[in-house]
Amino acid sequence: MFDWLQHFADWLIYIVFDIEATSHLGKSLNFFVYDTLKILILLFVIVFLMGIVNTYFPIEKLKNYLNRKKMYGLEYLFSSIFGAITPFCSCSSVPLFIGFVQGGIPLGVTFSFLITSPLVNEVAIAMFIGMFGLKATLIYAASGILLGTLGGWILGRLNLEPLLSDWVKKILENKMRQEGYIEEKRTFKQRIPEITRGAWDIVKGVLLYVIIGIAIGAAMHGYVPENFFNNYLGGGQWWTVPLAVLIAVPMYANAAGIVPVIQVFVAKGVPLGTAIAFMMATVGLSIPEATLLKKVMSLKLIAIFFVVVTICIIISGYLFNILL
Repeated sequence: MFDWLQHFADWLIYIVFDIEATSHLGKSLNFFVYDTLKILILLFVIVFLMGIVNTYFPIEKLKNYLNRKKMYGLEYLFSSIFGAITPFCSCSSVPLFIGFVQGGIPLGVTFSFLITSPLVNEVAIAMFIGMFGLKATLIYAASGILLGTLGGWILGRLNLEPLLSDWVKKILENKMRQEGYIEEKRTFKQRIPEITRGAWDIVKGVLLYVIIGIAIGAAMHGYVPENFFNNYLGGGQWWTVPLAVLIAVPMYANAAGIVPVIQVFVAKGVPLGTAIAFMMATVGLSIPEATLLKKVMSLKLIAIFFVVVTICIIISGYLFNILL
């Protein structure tokens, strides 16, 4: 889908600027150009589509449906499954998270999507089958969905809505004020300028956070040596799983990009469960993601989100090592 962006990034960095493709600087700048353009495009398109949904779709009915007690927590599972079928990395998931919050979807349900979306996708599953076999792939996919379901449920029970940022609260307040207002019927063509302006305003609001976050991720992508992890995670001691997760949290990569690295880890003696836990922490939590989330969450909420998901991933890592 974004192959043309990768070709553009390769052309710009390696040909126009004549930076060596194998150098740390070349890898970092290529990553920065590609991911910045990709995420900004995704951000605008997703927010624009959510603007259409908010304009035409009775979001209150969906919100009330998801709040029904008789669903017995299945709303978290549904959101997690939806996250699994959307091929977004942790930073790319943030725009849709913003759209969910704007639409009035319960925060815990929205967290289920945010957790699972970067962890599980069809590309990673296909690569997993080829590298680790069907059993490991099924355990990985199921655990990713269950992790999102459990993490979203826990976060939903904590009543964290007051910890959303003032920027989001203002958006929600404006939405509530407009709920009772009945405007004249307009065609879709007449609504496009307003929807476009709204989408662009949101993009402008998070633009700085996107650039800073991806810049951090690009630096890590280009300069952190792979052998650094192999040296410390190769043993089967109890502390290797939490160490793998804690090391991975500051990193940034998508699932498809990290699976080949995980294969190298396993080939060099890192237990598969520990390697998968490292992968989940890398793709599901990152400093760039936290930087993006700062626009929609308070630091306290970000910290709670990271702690809950980190604990869930560590537990998953131990289970992986028992089952695999």
